[in-house]
Amino acid sequence: MDLEKSPPPAPRESPVTRETPAQPELPLTPAVSGAHGVPARRQDAAPEGCLAVAIRIPVRIVVLVLVLPVRMVWDALVVGGRFLKDTLFRPLGRAFMWVFAPVGRAFVWLVEGIAAVVAWVLTGFGYALAWLGKLLFVWPWVGLWRYVAVPLGRALAWLGNVLLVVPAVWLYERVLTPVGHGVVWALRGIGAGCAWLWRVSVVAPAGWLYRALLAPTGRGFAWAALGLWGAITWVGRSVWAGVTWASRGLWAGVVWVVSGVWAGMTWIGRGLWAAMTWTGRGIWAGVTWIAMVVGTLLRWIFVVPAVALWRWVLAPVGRAVTVVAREIGEALGHAWRVAGYISLAVGRFLGRLFRWIFVEPVRWAYKSVLTPVGHLVRDAVWRPAAEAARSVGRTTRQALASAREAARQTRADIRRMLFGAPREPEPFALSRPRSEPEPVRLAKPGGGPQSGPDRSRGEPVGAEARTLGSSTTALTKD
Repeated sequence: MDLEKSPPPAPRESPVTRETPAQPELPLTPAVSGAHGVPARRQDAAPEGCLAVAIRIPVRIVVLVLVLPVRMVWDALVVGGRFLKDTLFRPLGRAFMWVFAPVGRAFVWLVEGIAAVVAWVLTGFGYALAWLGKLLFVWPWVGLWRYVAVPLGRALAWLGNVLLVVPAVWLYERVLTPVGHGVVWALRGIGAGCAWLWRVSVVAPAGWLYRALLAPTGRGFAWAALGLWGAITWVGRSVWAGVTWASRGLWAGVVWVVSGVWAGMTWIGRGLWAAMTWTGRGIWAGVTWIAMVVGTLLRWIFVVPAVALWRWVLAPVGRAVTVVAREIGEALGHAWRVAGYISLAVGRFLGRLFRWIFVEPVRWAYKSVLTPVGHLVRDAVWRPAAEAARSVGRTTRQALASAREAARQTRADIRRMLFGAPREPEPFALSRPRSEPEPVRLAKPGGGPQSGPDRSRGEPVGAEARTLGSSTTALTKD
């Protein structure tokens, strides 16, 4: 019996095409069709089981009945929340911001002012404490150091220099230096005499003794030691050669004995290993046969029933539960979308009904009744009243202006009666420049000089020419 697990079924496509409420479902136009007019996508998909087809429609109907009220309540809550947000919460929030923003700014300004005052007070207090600390701790020590310790130290230094340094320098220069020079000269003479005595009494006899006695005796001892060392070396070499020959023979015997012992031990070990190997193979074969028997029994007792339970009970139940759960999930999604369409249609119907019942009558009343009445009130009442109010305002402003002008004139008259009229500034006369030419004087036949045309003879009189001396301004007229 084949008890291997069958491969899991391939995932099939959902027969319900997922769509959003905002976009209607579009028909799928397959790019390639099969031989019988079936799309290639449907041919490749795995066939659905009878369980999915049997439970799909009832489950969708039940889920739609259960989900539709929830979706309609949800849409109603969403619409109510948006209405409250647009009509209540947002204006209320703006009003709160408009009211509390100046309060917050004033509070911040007050806190900043209090903080600035506190900082100023603390800064002044810190400066005062610093000044007090300097006054109590720093400046007394500075004054003590500057006006007491430093002069006292300078006086003690001068006194020490006069009492100690100057006598010590004089003593060193006048007494100790000559005495030291004499002592050094005497020690040099004594050292020279001792050195001559050492050379004469010790060095010269020792040199004669070394050259005449010790050197020949040493050379004799060296020759005798060399001969003795040559004899000892020859004897040692002979003894070493004999010991080497004997040790080589002894080593060859030991090696032959050890080789024989190792060969015997190797033969015995090979026999023991062959016996152990044969015994281990037999034990391993027995253990393997017992393990195979026990494994077969365990397989038929535990593994085969577990595989049969998995294959024939748990796997079908799991597939059925998976199909039911998938269908319920797809039914929930489909019911939610369908409920969205139904809720949208109901909402539009209620909106249209509200518009027909309330909005359109109110709009008709506004356009047909309130607007003409408003225009009539505006043209017959509001505009004349506004014009009358404007005329009253103009009259009032003119009266107030006249009253202000009369009051101003009255104050000027009273000031003039009490303090007199103010002095007017005198014009400043400009002197003629020296380079200006004198006007030409015309002399009459019987009289003095005459400037300009003679008016008695009827000569035309023209406008005088403007010069640097003649001006039309009030300040420069003579």
